[in-house]
Amino acid sequence: MRRALLVAIFFVWAPAAHAAPAVSISPSGVVGQAPFAVTLTAVGAADSYSWDLGDGARAEGPIVQHAYATGRYTATLTATQAGETSQARVTILAAKLALSAPAKGTFDRRVRLSGRIRPALAGALVALHAGETSVATARTDRGGRFTFRPQLGRPVGYQVVFGSILSNVVAPAVRPRLNVSIPRSRTVGQRLAIGVRLRPADAGALRVRVWRDGRELATRSLGAGGTIRLPTRRATNYVLQVAVEPAGEFARLIRTLKTAVHVPYLSEGSRGPSVRILERRLAGLALALRGVDNLYAHDTTEAILAFQKLQGLPRTGRVDPGVWARLRRATRPQPRYRGTHLEVSKSRQILFDVRRSRVVRIVHVSTGATGNTPIGRWRIYRKVGGWDWVLWYPMYFLRGFAVHGYPSVPAHPASHGCVRVPMWIAPRLFADRPYGQMIYVY
Repeated sequence: MRRALLVAIFFVWAPAAHAAPAVSISPSGVVGQAPFAVTLTAVGAADSYSWDLGDGARAEGPIVQHAYATGRYTATLTATQAGETSQARVTILAAKLALSAPAKGTFDRRVRLSGRIRPALAGALVALHAGETSVATARTDRGGRFTFRPQLGRPVGYQVVFGSILSNVVAPAVRPRLNVSIPRSRTVGQRLAIGVRLRPADAGALRVRVWRDGRELATRSLGAGGTIRLPTRRATNYVLQVAVEPAGEFARLIRTLKTAVHVPYLSEGSRGPSVRILERRLAGLALALRGVDNLYAHDTTEAILAFQKLQGLPRTGRVDPGVWARLRRATRPQPRYRGTHLEVSKSRQILFDVRRSRVVRIVHVSTGATGNTPIGRWRIYRKVGGWDWVLWYPMYFLRGFAVHGYPSVPAHPASHGCVRVPMWIAPRLFADRPYGQMIYVY
């Protein structure tokens, strides 16, 4: 009985156990624009409150105010009551949105706007605003980057929004759109009219300066658009400068245009500006020439022959209105094979010099008279600089078959089986093509 009483007395006087305080954090916000001012409030009773704010700062008390720089942070609250502690945590995102744009764009054309949210936040839905209007949304990638391609209208400021986070405002200058209809060239006596139209029509006024063979003519005022007709009584070159005197917030715009009037018929021995116009066009189409000048020399004849072969025209080596018409519409041809190589078309009697899948030279050639130039895919296995018997700078690709220079390169197959090229271009092809280079013959 005495022992039971002692035990009972012991339990009566033993101190009661205390539970850890139950606390949580009530933040004024968890996502905001850096620097992000946040109020953190401890919820739950405790004797003391200690804060590790996640960015190296510490604080005491149930309520803490703190400004976060750009970044992602975890704030930790440690609450203590009667010697017992507990913790609560909250993640804070102090973000910045950056937006960039080109300095200028063109009315009614798309412009690339790009930006990034920091710290990187993947999959965030950001909205693009033009002025006060939301015009598009996009998701950020893993690095927090995003891109918009809005169509430019009248000048306006663009801003990206993510929740309460706003980017800087960008306002690319808007150039009016200038629609121009101008022929590359006309023959003597043909109508030469240049059409110009401004979009939007109220973006400004057009002023056009015209030079003929370097001499300035009268300046024309066209308002929002119109047509300029130029005389074509003789061969000449025209340069036009179209300037937009902007209205409102539109940007100034200046464009330089060129056109020419040439004689309709040219052949070997012709001289003058019409020849230069012709050769400039041939060079632009990758037809092989020694250079661009005012003389219709034999290399010009060869380039015209190559063009006529390419277009399926009669192989005359001369220029007439039909050739001019084809030259105006023509585009650079595409090679049959990709990579860097030579291609020889036996049916058209032309050679393509192809580099990185692009035709850089088109050469007039003559293959085997009997059709014996071997078809297939070959490699250059032997080269001879200069003369090798009667072959000039030959590049052999199969037994005695070679691509080589020769004094006579007619418009039809005439060789013993080799691929003849003009004498002047053989050293250039030779220098550009190493051993092992592929040659396709088809």
